Amino acid sequence: QVQLVESGGGLVQAGGSLRLSCVDSGNTFSRYTMGWFRQAPGKEREFVSAINWNGHITFYSDSVKGRFTISRDNAKNTLYLQLNSLEPEDTAVYFCAAGAQSVYERSTYKYWGQGTQVTVSS
Repeated sequence: QVQLVESGGGLVQAGGSLRLSCVDSGNTFSRYTMGWFRQAPGKEREFVSAINWNGHITFYSDSVKGRFTISRDNAKNTLYLQLNSLEPEDTAVYFCAAGAQSVYERSTYKYWGQGTQVTVSS
């Protein structure tokens, strides 16, 4: 029932910005904690950011804190991640996920999108 589709990835130079979106085609979006993870080829999928159901509580990994901003619009069933001051090490496929019991642990998320590629050139 929950189907997540990411968009907004692309190629950007270091220091640039992107805004990622994740749309849920279902109708239970507002019930879920939402998160963003990323994965580079040959590396583990890692936590990036998360947000609680009403957007009042946010979480960030140390590597993105101060540069990325997570937000949500429950009326539009959409999760966002604003990526600013991008660095080459931010290059990865970015995935949105829903339904965590523990926001930092990927195994606790119930639903995942297919990902969107972010590539940052130097």
